[in-house]
Amino acid sequence: MDPVPVAATVRQPNHLEWAKVYTLVVTELDEAAVVQRVPTLTDEPLSVLARREPVSVPPGTSLAECLRAIQRTGTGDSVFVCDEDGSLVGVLTERDIFARLVTAQVDVSQPVESLMTTDPKTLRADQTVAEAIDLMQTGRYRNVPLIEDGGRMIGVVRQNDIIRFLAESFPEELLNLPPRPHQSMKEPEGA
Repeated sequence: MDPVPVAATVRQPNHLEWAKVYTLVVTELDEAAVVQRVPTLTDEPLSVLARREPVSVPPGTSLAECLRAIQRTGTGDSVFVCDEDGSLVGVLTERDIFARLVTAQVDVSQPVESLMTTDPKTLRADQTVAEAIDLMQTGRYRNVPLIEDGGRMIGVVRQNDIIRFLAESFPEELLNLPPRPHQSMKEPEGA
C-alpha cells in the first residue's frame, strides 16, 4: 500500500478558523493584558500627561472676546480667567454662554465675571489619572485646570489628553486588533 502524503492528512485551516484562532489566542490574551495594566496606568500622576497651555484671559474680558479666544486657539471649549499672578479666578465654558444665548439671556459685551464659574474644580499635577477620570465623569467636565499650591494655574487636562495617554500605552494591542475584534466572518474575504 502506498504511503499517504503528509499534505493529504493535514488539513489547512480555512479563513474562518484562522479568525477564531486569532480571536481566542491573540485578542483574548491582549484584552486580559490590557485589563491588568489599566489600573497601574490610572495610578500614574497627571504630570506624565502632555499638558496643554490653557486659553486664559484676564478678569474684565468681554464674553465676545472670550469666544474669539476659544475660536482662535481651536484647542478647547473653555477659557480660564487668571489674575496678573497667574492664579485661577474662574472658568467660562462655551456651554455657559450658549445655554444663555439660546434663551437670549446674554449680552456678549458683558465681562467674563458675569457668567464664569468662580469656584471651579481643579487638580494638581501629583494627583492621578484615575482621579481626573473620576472628576471628569462625575462632574461632566471636558477640561480641568491644573494648579500648583497657591492656586497658580500651570496647565489644563482635557479628556483627549487622557484618552491619548491610555491609547499610546497599548500601541501593539490597539494597532493589531481587527476593526471589530469579536466579529466572525461568515465567508472568507473576497467571497
